[in-house]
Amino acid sequence: MPALRHLQRLPGRLTRQLVVLFFTVLSLFPVYFMLVSALKSKADYLANKFNLPPHPILDNFQTAFAGEKFLTRFANSAILTVGAVTVSLLVACLAAYAFARMQFPGKRTLFNLMLSLMVVPPVVMVVPLFVTMVRFKLVNTYQGVILIYIGLLLPFSIYMMTNFFQTIPHEIVDAARIDGCSNLGVFTRILMPLSAPAVITLVVVNSLWVWNELLIALIFLQRDEMKTLMVGIASMRSRIYVDIPATMAGLLVATIPIVVLYIFGQRYFIRGLIGGAVK
Repeated sequence: MPALRHLQRLPGRLTRQLVVLFFTVLSLFPVYFMLVSALKSKADYLANKFNLPPHPILDNFQTAFAGEKFLTRFANSAILTVGAVTVSLLVACLAAYAFARMQFPGKRTLFNLMLSLMVVPPVVMVVPLFVTMVRFKLVNTYQGVILIYIGLLLPFSIYMMTNFFQTIPHEIVDAARIDGCSNLGVFTRILMPLSAPAVITLVVVNSLWVWNELLIALIFLQRDEMKTLMVGIASMRSRIYVDIPATMAGLLVATIPIVVLYIFGQRYFIRGLIGGAVK
Protein backbone atom coordinates (compact mmCIF):
# COMPACT_ATOMS: atom_id res chain seq x y z
CA MET A 1 0.00 0.00 0.00
CA PRO A 2 2.74 2.57 0.79
CA ALA A 3 4.44 1.64 -2.48
CA LEU A 4 1.16 2.14 -4.35
CA ARG A 5 0.63 5.58 -2.80
CA HIS A 6 4.20 6.48 -3.73
CA LEU A 7 3.56 5.51 -7.35
CA GLN A 8 0.34 7.51 -7.40
CA ARG A 9 2.15 10.63 -6.19
CA LEU A 10 5.07 10.20 -8.60
CA PRO A 11 3.47 12.00 -11.62
CA GLY A 12 2.65 15.03 -9.50
CA ARG A 13 6.16 15.20 -8.06
CA LEU A 14 7.69 14.76 -11.49
CA THR A 15 5.53 17.58 -12.87
CA ARG A 16 6.59 19.91 -10.06
CA GLN A 17 10.24 19.07 -10.63
CA LEU A 18 9.91 19.73 -14.36
CA VAL A 19 8.22 23.08 -13.71
CA VAL A 20 10.98 24.09 -11.27
CA LEU A 21 13.64 22.97 -13.76
CA PHE A 22 12.00 24.95 -16.57
CA PHE A 23 11.88 28.19 -14.60
CA THR A 24 15.43 27.64 -13.34
CA VAL A 25 16.72 27.31 -16.90
CA LEU A 26 14.61 30.30 -17.94
CA SER A 27 16.12 32.42 -15.15
CA LEU A 28 19.71 31.36 -15.85
CA PHE A 29 19.56 31.74 -19.62
CA PRO A 30 20.21 35.54 -19.59
CA VAL A 31 23.31 34.92 -17.47
CA TYR A 32 24.50 32.28 -19.93
CA PHE A 33 23.85 34.58 -22.90
CA MET A 34 25.69 37.46 -21.23
CA LEU A 35 28.70 35.29 -20.39
CA VAL A 36 29.13 33.58 -23.76
CA SER A 37 28.53 36.85 -25.66
CA ALA A 38 31.18 38.66 -23.61
CA LEU A 39 33.76 36.06 -24.64
CA LYS A 40 32.99 36.18 -28.38
CA SER A 41 34.35 38.33 -31.16
CA LYS A 42 31.92 40.31 -33.30
CA ALA A 43 32.18 37.75 -36.08
CA ASP A 44 31.54 34.81 -33.74
CA TYR A 45 28.57 36.59 -32.21
CA LEU A 46 26.99 37.38 -35.58
CA ALA A 47 27.61 33.83 -36.79
CA ASN A 48 25.78 32.23 -33.85
CA LYS A 49 24.43 34.22 -30.93
CA PHE A 50 23.69 31.38 -28.53
CA ASN A 51 26.44 28.77 -28.87
CA LEU A 52 29.59 28.60 -26.80
CA PRO A 53 32.45 30.83 -27.99
CA PRO A 54 34.69 28.81 -30.36
CA HIS A 55 37.67 31.01 -29.55
CA PRO A 56 37.14 32.85 -26.20
CA ILE A 57 38.63 36.34 -26.09
CA LEU A 58 38.95 39.06 -23.46
CA ASP A 59 39.16 42.04 -25.82
CA ASN A 60 35.55 42.99 -25.09
CA PHE A 61 36.40 43.71 -21.45
CA GLN A 62 39.20 46.02 -22.56
CA THR A 63 36.77 47.85 -24.84
CA ALA A 64 34.21 48.21 -22.05
CA PHE A 65 36.81 49.52 -19.62
CA ALA A 66 38.73 51.87 -21.89
CA GLY A 67 36.07 53.23 -24.21
CA GLU A 68 33.40 54.23 -21.69
CA LYS A 69 35.31 55.47 -18.63
CA PHE A 70 34.23 52.32 -16.88
CA LEU A 71 36.04 52.82 -13.59
CA THR A 72 34.72 56.38 -13.12
CA ARG A 73 31.15 55.28 -13.73
CA PHE A 74 31.63 52.25 -11.52
CA ALA A 75 32.72 54.60 -8.72
CA ASN A 76 29.72 56.88 -9.35
CA SER A 77 27.33 53.94 -9.02
CA ALA A 78 29.07 52.82 -5.83
CA ILE A 79 28.83 56.29 -4.26
CA LEU A 80 25.13 56.61 -5.04
CA THR A 81 24.35 53.09 -3.85
CA VAL A 82 26.23 53.33 -0.56
CA GLY A 83 24.93 56.81 0.23
CA ALA A 84 21.28 56.16 -0.61
CA VAL A 85 21.08 52.74 1.02
CA THR A 86 22.86 53.81 4.22
CA VAL A 87 20.80 56.94 4.84
CA SER A 88 17.48 55.35 3.84
CA LEU A 89 18.15 52.37 6.12
CA LEU A 90 18.85 54.61 9.12
CA VAL A 91 15.78 56.79 8.52
CA ALA A 92 13.56 53.78 7.81
CA CYS A 93 14.58 51.98 11.01
CA LEU A 94 13.91 55.06 13.15
CA ALA A 95 10.56 55.72 11.48
CA ALA A 96 9.58 52.05 11.71
CA TYR A 97 10.35 52.06 15.44
CA ALA A 98 7.98 55.00 15.88
CA PHE A 99 5.22 53.33 13.86
CA ALA A 100 5.65 49.94 15.54
CA ARG A 101 6.26 50.88 19.17
CA MET A 102 4.98 54.40 19.81
CA GLN A 103 1.55 56.00 20.00
CA PHE A 104 0.97 59.45 18.52
CA PRO A 105 -1.95 61.25 16.84
CA GLY A 106 -2.45 60.42 13.18
CA LYS A 107 -0.14 57.41 13.21
CA ARG A 108 -2.43 55.16 11.18
CA THR A 109 -3.26 57.91 8.67
CA LEU A 110 0.41 58.80 8.20
CA PHE A 111 1.37 55.14 7.81
CA ASN A 112 -1.36 54.54 5.20
CA LEU A 113 -0.30 57.68 3.34
CA MET A 114 3.26 56.43 3.29
CA LEU A 115 2.11 53.04 1.98
CA SER A 116 0.22 54.71 -0.85
CA LEU A 117 3.52 56.13 -2.14
CA MET A 118 4.68 52.58 -2.90
CA VAL A 119 2.31 52.35 -5.87
CA VAL A 120 3.38 55.67 -7.44
CA PRO A 121 5.80 55.00 -10.34
CA PRO A 122 8.94 57.18 -10.29
CA VAL A 123 8.38 58.31 -13.87
CA VAL A 124 5.35 60.43 -12.91
CA MET A 125 7.49 62.39 -10.43
CA VAL A 126 10.34 63.18 -12.81
CA VAL A 127 9.08 66.63 -13.92
CA PRO A 128 8.35 68.08 -10.43
CA LEU A 129 11.55 66.54 -9.12
CA PHE A 130 13.58 68.09 -11.92
CA VAL A 131 12.05 71.52 -11.36
CA THR A 132 12.80 71.25 -7.64
CA MET A 133 16.38 70.10 -8.20
CA VAL A 134 17.02 72.92 -10.66
CA ARG A 135 15.67 75.45 -8.16
CA PHE A 136 17.98 74.15 -5.42
CA LYS A 137 20.91 73.68 -7.85
CA LEU A 138 21.13 69.96 -7.15
CA VAL A 139 21.19 68.73 -10.77
CA ASN A 140 24.49 67.02 -11.62
CA THR A 141 25.29 66.43 -7.94
CA TYR A 142 25.54 63.26 -5.91
CA GLN A 143 23.49 64.84 -3.14
CA GLY A 144 20.49 65.52 -5.34
CA VAL A 145 20.28 62.01 -6.78
CA ILE A 146 20.88 60.41 -3.38
CA LEU A 147 18.01 62.46 -1.93
CA ILE A 148 15.71 61.25 -4.72
CA TYR A 149 16.76 57.64 -4.19
CA ILE A 150 16.18 57.96 -0.44
CA GLY A 151 12.67 59.24 -1.04
CA LEU A 152 11.91 56.36 -3.40
CA LEU A 153 13.36 53.72 -1.07
CA LEU A 154 11.76 54.88 2.17
CA PRO A 155 8.12 53.73 1.72
CA PHE A 156 8.99 50.08 1.18
CA SER A 157 11.82 50.17 3.73
CA ILE A 158 9.61 51.64 6.46
CA TYR A 159 6.83 49.18 5.68
CA MET A 160 9.17 46.20 5.87
CA MET A 161 10.92 47.27 9.08
CA THR A 162 7.63 48.21 10.78
CA ASN A 163 6.22 44.75 10.13
CA PHE A 164 9.39 43.14 11.45
CA PHE A 165 9.51 45.27 14.60
CA GLN A 166 5.89 44.32 15.31
CA THR A 167 6.81 40.62 15.34
CA ILE A 168 9.26 41.10 18.23
CA PRO A 169 7.49 40.14 21.48
CA HIS A 170 6.40 43.06 23.64
CA GLU A 171 7.68 41.22 26.72
CA ILE A 172 11.28 41.73 25.58
CA VAL A 173 10.77 45.47 25.19
CA ASP A 174 8.91 45.70 28.50
CA ALA A 175 11.75 43.90 30.27
CA ALA A 176 14.27 46.32 28.79
CA ARG A 177 12.22 49.31 29.94
CA ILE A 178 12.00 47.85 33.47
CA ASP A 179 15.80 47.62 33.43
CA GLY A 180 15.94 51.34 32.66
CA CYS A 181 16.33 51.42 28.88
CA SER A 182 15.19 54.58 27.13
CA ASN A 183 13.55 54.59 23.72
CA LEU A 184 16.96 54.97 22.11
CA GLY A 185 18.33 52.14 24.25
CA VAL A 186 15.48 49.82 23.29
CA PHE A 187 16.04 50.69 19.64
CA THR A 188 19.82 50.22 19.58
CA ARG A 189 20.23 47.38 22.11
CA ILE A 190 17.11 45.28 21.58
CA LEU A 191 15.29 45.86 18.30
CA MET A 192 18.21 46.41 15.93
CA PRO A 193 20.21 43.31 16.99
CA LEU A 194 17.07 41.18 16.69
CA SER A 195 16.32 42.72 13.29
CA ALA A 196 19.53 41.66 11.58
CA PRO A 197 17.73 39.41 9.04
CA ALA A 198 15.40 42.22 7.95
CA VAL A 199 18.23 44.77 7.81
CA ILE A 200 20.46 42.55 5.66
CA THR A 201 17.56 41.72 3.36
CA LEU A 202 16.72 45.41 3.00
CA VAL A 203 20.34 46.30 2.22
CA VAL A 204 20.52 43.68 -0.53
CA VAL A 205 17.17 44.59 -2.11
CA ASN A 206 17.75 48.35 -2.02
CA SER A 207 21.32 48.06 -3.27
CA LEU A 208 20.15 45.97 -6.19
CA TRP A 209 17.55 48.61 -7.13
CA VAL A 210 19.85 51.63 -6.84
CA TRP A 211 22.73 49.92 -8.64
CA ASN A 212 20.54 49.01 -11.63
CA GLU A 213 18.46 52.23 -11.70
CA LEU A 214 18.63 54.06 -15.02
CA LEU A 215 15.90 56.72 -15.35
CA ILE A 216 16.82 59.04 -12.44
CA ALA A 217 20.55 58.76 -13.09
CA LEU A 218 20.07 59.49 -16.79
CA ILE A 219 18.01 62.65 -16.20
CA PHE A 220 19.68 64.17 -13.13
CA LEU A 221 23.33 63.33 -13.88
CA GLN A 222 23.90 64.84 -17.30
CA ARG A 223 27.62 65.59 -17.13
CA ASP A 224 29.71 62.82 -18.62
CA GLU A 225 31.95 62.43 -15.58
CA MET A 226 28.88 62.02 -13.33
CA LYS A 227 27.17 59.24 -15.27
CA THR A 228 26.59 55.91 -13.57
CA LEU A 229 27.62 52.49 -14.78
CA MET A 230 24.21 51.55 -16.16
CA VAL A 231 23.87 54.85 -18.01
CA GLY A 232 27.32 54.37 -19.51
CA ILE A 233 26.54 50.85 -20.67
CA ALA A 234 23.20 51.92 -22.12
CA SER A 235 24.79 54.80 -24.03
CA MET A 236 27.55 52.52 -25.30
CA ARG A 237 24.99 50.14 -26.72
CA SER A 238 23.06 52.92 -28.43
CA ARG A 239 26.16 54.33 -30.12
CA ILE A 240 27.87 51.05 -30.99
CA TYR A 241 24.80 48.94 -31.42
CA VAL A 242 26.59 46.17 -33.37
CA ASP A 243 29.18 45.67 -30.61
CA ILE A 244 26.92 43.60 -28.39
CA PRO A 245 29.86 41.51 -27.00
CA ALA A 246 31.43 44.66 -25.50
CA THR A 247 28.09 45.65 -23.98
CA MET A 248 27.68 42.18 -22.49
CA ALA A 249 31.21 42.37 -21.08
CA GLY A 250 30.32 45.61 -19.33
CA LEU A 251 27.09 44.16 -17.96
CA LEU A 252 28.92 41.06 -16.74
CA VAL A 253 31.38 43.13 -14.74
CA ALA A 254 28.54 45.32 -13.47
CA THR A 255 26.74 42.31 -11.99
CA ILE A 256 29.74 41.12 -9.97
CA PRO A 257 29.33 43.55 -7.01
CA ILE A 258 25.64 42.70 -6.65
CA VAL A 259 26.33 38.96 -6.79
CA VAL A 260 29.05 39.34 -4.15
CA LEU A 261 26.72 41.43 -1.98
CA TYR A 262 23.98 38.82 -2.32
CA ILE A 263 26.32 35.97 -1.34
CA PHE A 264 27.66 37.98 1.59
CA GLY A 265 24.17 39.04 2.66
CA GLN A 266 22.77 35.53 2.39
CA ARG A 267 25.39 34.20 4.77
CA TYR A 268 24.83 36.95 7.32
CA PHE A 269 21.08 36.71 6.86
CA ILE A 270 21.18 33.13 8.17
CA ARG A 271 23.59 34.11 10.95
CA GLY A 272 21.37 37.02 12.00
CA LEU A 273 18.29 34.79 11.97
CA ILE A 274 19.98 32.27 14.27
CA GLY A 275 21.27 35.04 16.53
CA GLY A 276 17.82 36.58 16.78
CA ALA A 277 16.29 33.22 17.67
CA VAL A 278 18.85 32.63 20.41
CA LYS A 279 18.33 36.09 21.90
